[in-house]
Amino acid sequence: MKKPGSMKGLEDLGRARLSKNFFLRDFLHSEIADFYRIPNIPENPDLAIEAGKRLCEELLEPLQATFGRLHIRSGYRSPEVNQFGNRNNLNCSSNAATAADHIWDLRDFDGCMGATACVVVPWMIDNYHNEEDWQRLAWWIHDHLPYAALCFFPKLWAFNIQWHERPRRIIQSYVRPRGILTKPGMENWEGSHAGFYEGFPPLRS
Repeated sequence: MKKPGSMKGLEDLGRARLSKNFFLRDFLHSEIADFYRIPNIPENPDLAIEAGKRLCEELLEPLQATFGRLHIRSGYRSPEVNQFGNRNNLNCSSNAATAADHIWDLRDFDGCMGATACVVVPWMIDNYHNEEDWQRLAWWIHDHLPYAALCFFPKLWAFNIQWHERPRRIIQSYVRPRGILTKPGMENWEGSHAGFYEGFPPLRS
Protein backbone atom coordinates (compact mmCIF):
# COMPACT_ATOMS: atom_id res chain seq x y z
CA MET A 1 0.00 0.00 0.00
CA LYS A 2 1.32 3.45 -0.96
CA LYS A 3 1.14 6.60 1.13
CA PRO A 4 -2.26 8.12 0.34
CA GLY A 5 -2.18 11.13 -1.95
CA SER A 6 -5.81 12.15 -1.59
CA MET A 7 -8.49 12.67 1.05
CA LYS A 8 -10.24 9.50 -0.12
CA GLY A 9 -6.99 7.57 0.20
CA LEU A 10 -6.48 8.83 3.74
CA GLU A 11 -10.05 7.87 4.64
CA ASP A 12 -9.46 4.37 3.32
CA LEU A 13 -6.18 4.11 5.23
CA GLY A 14 -7.86 5.16 8.45
CA ARG A 15 -10.34 2.30 8.01
CA ALA A 16 -7.56 -0.30 8.22
CA ARG A 17 -8.59 -2.57 11.06
CA LEU A 18 -5.78 -3.34 13.47
CA SER A 19 -7.71 -5.58 15.87
CA LYS A 20 -11.22 -6.32 17.10
CA ASN A 21 -11.78 -2.83 18.52
CA PHE A 22 -9.08 -0.62 17.02
CA PHE A 23 -8.60 0.97 13.61
CA LEU A 24 -5.60 2.91 12.32
CA ARG A 25 -7.56 6.18 12.45
CA ASP A 26 -7.67 5.86 16.27
CA PHE A 27 -3.91 6.46 16.36
CA LEU A 28 -3.39 9.22 13.79
CA HIS A 29 -4.43 12.16 15.97
CA SER A 30 -1.57 14.42 17.06
CA GLU A 31 -1.76 17.81 18.75
CA ILE A 32 1.55 18.76 17.14
CA ALA A 33 0.27 17.77 13.70
CA ASP A 34 -3.06 19.56 14.20
CA PHE A 35 -1.69 22.79 15.65
CA TYR A 36 1.24 23.16 13.27
CA ARG A 37 -0.61 21.69 10.27
CA ILE A 38 1.83 18.89 9.55
CA PRO A 39 0.27 15.78 7.97
CA ASN A 40 0.54 12.78 10.27
CA ILE A 41 0.40 10.11 7.57
CA PRO A 42 2.57 6.97 7.37
CA GLU A 43 5.22 6.89 4.67
CA ASN A 44 5.05 3.09 4.72
CA PRO A 45 1.42 2.20 5.49
CA ASP A 46 1.98 -1.56 5.27
CA LEU A 47 4.67 -1.51 7.96
CA ALA A 48 2.63 0.84 10.16
CA ILE A 49 -0.38 -1.45 9.90
CA GLU A 50 1.66 -4.59 10.57
CA ALA A 51 3.31 -3.13 13.69
CA GLY A 52 0.06 -1.53 14.83
CA LYS A 53 -1.76 -4.85 14.63
CA ARG A 54 0.74 -6.46 16.98
CA LEU A 55 0.45 -3.55 19.44
CA CYS A 56 -3.33 -3.71 19.42
CA GLU A 57 -3.83 -7.47 19.36
CA GLU A 58 -1.21 -8.38 21.97
CA LEU A 59 -1.36 -5.39 24.33
CA LEU A 60 -4.26 -2.98 23.91
CA GLU A 61 -7.04 -5.51 23.36
CA PRO A 62 -6.33 -7.50 26.56
CA LEU A 63 -5.92 -4.23 28.50
CA GLN A 64 -9.30 -2.98 27.28
CA ALA A 65 -10.99 -6.36 27.78
CA THR A 66 -9.79 -6.42 31.38
CA PHE A 67 -10.16 -2.79 32.51
CA GLY A 68 -12.74 -1.31 30.17
CA ARG A 69 -12.38 1.22 27.38
CA LEU A 70 -8.95 2.80 27.01
CA HIS A 71 -8.32 6.47 26.30
CA ILE A 72 -5.79 6.79 23.47
CA ARG A 73 -3.65 9.87 24.13
CA SER A 74 -1.35 9.42 21.14
CA GLY A 75 -0.09 6.72 18.86
CA TYR A 76 1.54 6.98 15.47
CA ARG A 77 3.86 9.88 14.62
CA SER A 78 5.12 10.50 11.10
CA PRO A 79 8.85 11.17 10.78
CA GLU A 80 8.02 14.80 9.86
CA VAL A 81 5.82 15.32 12.92
CA ASN A 82 8.32 13.68 15.26
CA GLN A 83 11.29 15.57 13.84
CA PHE A 84 9.43 18.87 14.24
CA GLY A 85 8.57 17.96 17.83
CA ASN A 86 12.17 17.08 18.56
CA ARG A 87 13.62 20.26 17.06
CA ASN A 88 11.13 22.44 18.91
CA ASN A 89 11.38 20.77 22.34
CA LEU A 90 7.88 19.33 22.23
CA ASN A 91 8.69 16.15 24.15
CA CYS A 92 9.74 14.12 21.11
CA SER A 93 12.99 12.15 20.87
CA SER A 94 15.04 12.06 17.68
CA ASN A 95 13.67 10.06 14.76
CA ALA A 96 16.42 7.48 15.23
CA ALA A 97 15.42 6.97 18.86
CA THR A 98 11.70 6.93 18.01
CA ALA A 99 11.93 4.39 15.16
CA ALA A 100 9.88 1.26 15.93
CA ASP A 101 8.39 3.27 18.78
CA HIS A 102 5.98 6.13 18.00
CA ILE A 103 7.18 6.03 14.37
CA TRP A 104 5.54 2.71 13.52
CA ASP A 105 6.63 2.68 9.87
CA LEU A 106 10.36 3.09 10.50
CA ARG A 107 12.44 0.12 11.59
CA ASP A 108 15.12 0.64 14.23
CA PHE A 109 18.89 0.31 13.81
CA ASP A 110 18.61 -3.48 14.14
CA GLY A 111 15.94 -3.73 11.46
CA CYS A 112 13.20 -4.54 13.97
CA MET A 113 9.67 -3.22 13.87
CA GLY A 114 7.68 -1.89 16.78
CA ALA A 115 4.83 0.40 17.76
CA THR A 116 3.95 2.51 20.80
CA ALA A 117 0.76 4.14 22.02
CA CYS A 118 0.24 6.48 24.96
CA VAL A 119 -2.89 5.39 26.82
CA VAL A 120 -4.90 6.14 29.93
CA VAL A 121 -6.84 3.49 31.87
CA PRO A 122 -9.92 5.27 33.31
CA TRP A 123 -10.51 2.32 35.66
CA MET A 124 -7.29 3.24 37.46
CA ILE A 125 -8.35 6.87 37.89
CA ASP A 126 -11.72 5.77 39.29
CA ASN A 127 -10.29 3.28 41.78
CA TYR A 128 -6.90 4.61 42.93
CA HIS A 129 -5.74 8.01 44.12
CA ASN A 130 -2.23 7.94 45.59
CA GLU A 131 0.56 9.22 43.38
CA GLU A 132 2.54 6.00 43.60
CA ASP A 133 -0.41 3.75 42.65
CA TRP A 134 0.77 3.67 39.03
CA GLN A 135 3.08 0.86 40.14
CA ARG A 136 0.08 -1.40 40.69
CA LEU A 137 -0.85 -1.25 37.01
CA ALA A 138 2.78 -1.45 35.93
CA TRP A 139 3.29 -4.72 37.80
CA TRP A 140 -0.01 -6.14 36.53
CA ILE A 141 1.08 -5.48 32.95
CA HIS A 142 4.53 -6.90 33.68
CA ASP A 143 3.03 -10.17 34.93
CA HIS A 144 0.35 -10.56 32.25
CA LEU A 145 1.30 -8.96 28.92
CA PRO A 146 4.23 -9.24 26.44
CA TYR A 147 5.09 -5.54 26.51
CA ALA A 148 8.46 -4.28 25.28
CA ALA A 149 8.65 -1.10 27.38
CA LEU A 150 6.44 0.99 29.65
CA CYS A 151 6.89 4.63 30.64
CA PHE A 152 4.48 6.35 33.02
CA PHE A 153 3.67 10.09 33.17
CA PRO A 154 2.13 12.25 35.93
CA LYS A 155 -1.10 13.44 34.24
CA LEU A 156 -3.88 10.83 34.49
CA TRP A 157 -1.19 8.15 34.94
CA ALA A 158 -0.88 8.08 31.16
CA PHE A 159 1.77 5.69 29.95
CA ASN A 160 3.56 4.68 26.80
CA ILE A 161 3.18 0.99 26.07
CA GLN A 162 5.36 -0.49 23.35
CA TRP A 163 5.23 -3.69 21.34
CA HIS A 164 8.56 -4.61 19.73
CA GLU A 165 10.04 -7.65 18.01
CA ARG A 166 12.83 -7.72 20.62
CA PRO A 167 11.18 -6.64 23.87
CA ARG A 168 13.44 -5.08 26.49
CA ARG A 169 10.84 -5.50 29.24
CA ILE A 170 11.79 -2.29 31.03
CA ILE A 171 9.48 -0.08 33.11
CA GLN A 172 10.34 3.53 33.88
CA SER A 173 8.41 6.50 35.21
CA TYR A 174 8.28 10.27 35.55
CA VAL A 175 5.87 9.79 38.46
CA ARG A 176 7.18 9.31 42.00
CA PRO A 177 9.17 7.16 42.53
CA ARG A 178 10.84 8.37 39.32
CA GLY A 179 13.31 6.32 37.36
CA ILE A 180 13.44 2.65 36.48
CA LEU A 181 10.98 0.39 38.30
CA THR A 182 12.37 -2.80 36.80
CA LYS A 183 14.44 -4.19 33.95
CA PRO A 184 16.21 -7.47 33.22
CA GLY A 185 18.93 -8.07 35.77
CA MET A 186 17.18 -6.29 38.65
CA GLU A 187 16.19 -8.46 41.61
CA ASN A 188 12.51 -7.47 41.32
CA TRP A 189 12.18 -8.38 37.63
CA GLU A 190 11.36 -12.09 37.91
CA GLY A 191 8.55 -13.91 39.71
CA SER A 192 5.00 -12.90 40.56
CA HIS A 193 4.19 -9.38 41.74
CA ALA A 194 0.55 -10.12 42.60
CA GLY A 195 0.86 -8.49 46.00
CA PHE A 196 1.12 -5.10 44.31
CA TYR A 197 -2.18 -5.40 42.44
CA GLU A 198 -4.45 -7.26 44.86
CA GLY A 199 -8.07 -6.57 43.90
CA PHE A 200 -7.33 -6.06 40.22
CA PRO A 201 -9.54 -7.96 37.75
CA PRO A 202 -8.14 -11.14 36.19
CA LEU A 203 -6.78 -10.99 32.66
CA ARG A 204 -9.51 -11.17 30.04
CA SER A 205 -9.08 -11.60 26.31
